[in-house]
Parts: sequence; C-alpha cells; structure tokens
Amino acid sequence: MGDILNPAEINFFAELVKAKDFKVFVDKTDFIAKTNALLNFGRNLLTVARPRRFGKTVTAHMLLAYYSKAYAGQSIFDGLKITNKDNRDSYAKHLNKYDVIYIDMNYIRGKYNEYLEDEELHVKGVATLVDFLKYAIIEELKENKDYATLLSKNSKIGKKSLLSALQAICKYTGERFVLIMDEWDLVYREYQNDTKLQEKFIDLLTSLFKTDGGLSCFALAYLTGILPIKKYNSQSALNDFDEYNMLAPGDYAPYFGFTDAEVADIVKSPNCKVSHEELKEWYEGYKIKGVDIYNPNSVYKAVSRNECISYWSGTSSNEEFVRLINADFEGLKEDIVNLIEGDEITFSCANFQNDMVNIKDKHDVFCLLVCLGYLGCSDTKNKYRKIAYVPNAEVKAVLMDIVREQNWYERMETIRRSEDLLKAIMELDGTTAAKLIQDIHNSPAVSLLDYNDEESLTYCIMTGLLWSTLDDYSYHREEPTGKGRADLVYEPITKKLPLLLIEFKYDDSAAEAIKQIKTREYFQRYIKQYRNIILVGINYSSKTKDHECLIERFG
Repeated sequence: MGDILNPAEINFFAELVKAKDFKVFVDKTDFIAKTNALLNFGRNLLTVARPRRFGKTVTAHMLLAYYSKAYAGQSIFDGLKITNKDNRDSYAKHLNKYDVIYIDMNYIRGKYNEYLEDEELHVKGVATLVDFLKYAIIEELKENKDYATLLSKNSKIGKKSLLSALQAICKYTGERFVLIMDEWDLVYREYQNDTKLQEKFIDLLTSLFKTDGGLSCFALAYLTGILPIKKYNSQSALNDFDEYNMLAPGDYAPYFGFTDAEVADIVKSPNCKVSHEELKEWYEGYKIKGVDIYNPNSVYKAVSRNECISYWSGTSSNEEFVRLINADFEGLKEDIVNLIEGDEITFSCANFQNDMVNIKDKHDVFCLLVCLGYLGCSDTKNKYRKIAYVPNAEVKAVLMDIVREQNWYERMETIRRSEDLLKAIMELDGTTAAKLIQDIHNSPAVSLLDYNDEESLTYCIMTGLLWSTLDDYSYHREEPTGKGRADLVYEPITKKLPLLLIEFKYDDSAAEAIKQIKTREYFQRYIKQYRNIILVGINYSSKTKDHECLIERFG
C-alpha cells in the first residue's frame, strides 16, 4: 500500500459510510454496477466530469474502496445498494480483486512542488510534472512486494516508459489494473498556458489508452475532472473514452449530484431543520437529462448548519468567471446580467475545445461556465445547441456579488433602471414607476413570460428591484399580514429605510390595490416595528398593455 498503488490511509467514502447514521449520507453505490459492466470489455474507459463541490472525489474513493485489494470492502459496503439482489453477483465477483493505481493530481502536484524545492530529491530526466507523475508511479510499482522481484531482475523495465513496466507486470501476473485518476484536467486548468506540458500529458494518456499495449493493462480506467477531454482539431484526444459531462451527461444524470427524491429523504431526518422547499430554491436547478440535480456539498452544509445560504466557496473558478465575463465579446456582460435576472440564452457547444484558454466567442464562454457549474443547461432538438440559465439561488447570489465588483456594473442599463425604480417608489412617483415597470416588462428576462396574471406581475417587479434592493432589503412573497396575504413585501435590513408593501391587480386598478392593502390591514404586523411604510399598488391592463402605479406613504 502506498500513495498511488492501492492507497488506503485516507478514504472519504469509507469515513462517510461509518458516519452515515448521524451525518448526511446518500447511497450512490449502485454506480459501481455501471462500472462493473465495463470491466475487461472494449468500452472500459470512462470519464465523468462535474463542477467543484459535486462529489467527484467521494465517488473516486468509493470505487477505490470497492476494487482495491488493500480494502476489506465487505465491511464498508454491507447493506448498501450495490449489495442488493439485482447487483449481488457482480458485487461479489469484483470486490477487492484488483490492484488499483489511484492518481490524485492535486496530490501529485503538491509532491512535485516539494520535489522541485529539494535538490537532493532530483532525478535525471524528471523535469516536469508529467515526468514526475510517471516516475512516482514506477517507484511505487517497484516497492510492491509482488512486483519488486520482476522489476529488479530487469532494471531496464520502467526506465524506458511507464507503459513497459505495466505491460511486464500484467504479463507476469496475468491480471489487469484498475486506474482511477481524480482531477485529470488539472494540467489544463492550473497550467493553462504551458502547451508543451499539456501535450506531454496527453501523449502519456494516449500511450496508455489509445494503444493496444496500453489498453491490455487495464480492466477499467476511470477519470474524473471538471472539463471534458481536450479536443484537437475538433476531435477528442482520447476519443476511446465514454465521456459524461455537464454538457453531455448521457445516462449517468442521477450520479451528478443529489436528486430531488434523495433530498426529500434527507429532510425526513429529525435532525434536519431546513425544509425541502428551502433546499430546492437554494441548491436544486441543474436539470440533467430531465433529472433535477442539487449541489451535494451545499445541501450537506445547509443540513449540517441548519441554514440555507450560499456555500459556494471563493475559489480560482471565481477568478475564471471574472476573466470570462470581462472578455471582449459583444453583449456578453449584458447576457450575464440578463441570465441573473432569469433569462435563458441559447448557445452552441459544437466548437468548444474543452479547455480554459481557447475561448473564441460567447458560445465557448457559456460552455465553460456550464462545466464550472455557474450555469445550468438544457437540451434542444439540436444536440449541439443548448439553453443556458442560472440554476438556483446559491449561484445567483455568487454571480451577483461578482458582477457588482466589476467596474462596468453601474453603467449597465439594467442596473440604472433598477436604481431608478426604487428611487421613484421612495419619492412616491407612480407615473415614473409605471414607465419603468413597462420597460422591465419588455426586458429579455420578463418578456417571454405568459404575462397574464398577478404572478407574472410579481416576477416583473422582483426582477426590476433585484439589483437596487440587494444590500438593503429582503423580500417575501405572499406574506401573511393583517387579514390576508400581501403579494410582495420588501423589508429593510435597517429601520432607517421604509418598508415596502406591494399589491398587484390584473385588469383592475392601482387604486383598488391600495384600497385592499388598507382594508385588509397588511401593515398591521409591521406598524410597531417600522414607522415608515410605503404602499404600492400596481395594475396591468391586458387591453391597453399598460401598467398603472399608485404609491402612498402609510399613516
């Protein structure tokens, strides 16, 4: 057992199983049945790409604990889905039967940096991260008691190439390896401009997985990362891999995160203090092949901390988002703002090169943002055309924070219009407010709605006030107040600002909306807390297609 060959010192999946009775645990072990079906067949090369925080490493550790000879898997998997009657034969046949080469590219990079800093560790011919990776694997193979004799008898084995060492071992033992590589795309993300290193890395993978000699060494190869496999001249460099990613998830959609049914089970726990509806609003929204997917890391944190907020940590991907939206592609900044407001945008993924450097146009930007998890996407009838959208409240909050830090933020027409609408309400200027609401109604995020009821009116105003109320207000829809429910309430964070009570009417009048606020005493629960309350009545006429707005100060 080592750091690469059958590592067993730390396994996040095994630790999670031990704690499953008092921590959030979702059983995805039936995925093993999918990988078992690929073992030792021609289609035994699998790549699953998902955004950060979507459980890639836990899944990789699950496969490691199942296949590796270093584990007593029965004690880990007993009672889980993979052991049920449909999977029982396959489960027993392959449990802990393989030597697993487990490559954590983040770990390899860390060890490589240590290697560079200590000259005493330097080895002739090991000059790059890829050289170090091959060297590290070969050294662990030599330390294994079952292979040491073979490799020591012929010292040339392994010096020529990693492939020659693997071939010799497989011929000697009559067994194949399982290879698991976590964060396979690290070279393309962290060494974006080092094309020589990237080419060297892809040459290594090609030698292992695109040659008969390489393929004969592996019962299964499983790669996980964020990006799809790099393309060269519109073709995948490793086109023998079955690839599943956020742009093309295939049949593995339920394994890309938590499903709605799984979250419904999570909230049944007596220790869970957040509701299914809250979790749905904040973390669900990645609709993959018709399956609603939640961000698993955020659900875990929300349930553990009993609070639904944004747990999207500030990572290097945020820096990538800033770089992308500030790229000089016509209309991109406006598109991003419109997406945040709820718009959907069609884009093409036909020419995306699956890296973070060769970004040629807005379509490539949207492809990359989907892979990074900042956008969700849904299919169209054309497999190369996708529909982008902001998936949930968590991501929306992150994107809004990033956008507001950009120097072009205040110059955006959408932002100015939102500020103007709030100002008109504060100044009780119903005429100006009505004109601005009309403009918002015609904006991309709202104009596609079936604008035929008070619900669509509510969405229109929420969109209009989105940016101007972000720091100072929280909003509540259908809030129980007085003798009924106010359509929309904007409650200030500080009492210096006025409370906004908004009522909508459809084919009626703004005066009737104000009258309803007063008659049903929607202000009743707030009058002790807020001295300054503004009443807003809004009506839309389906005949004239005009908005009417009446604004009064209460009291």
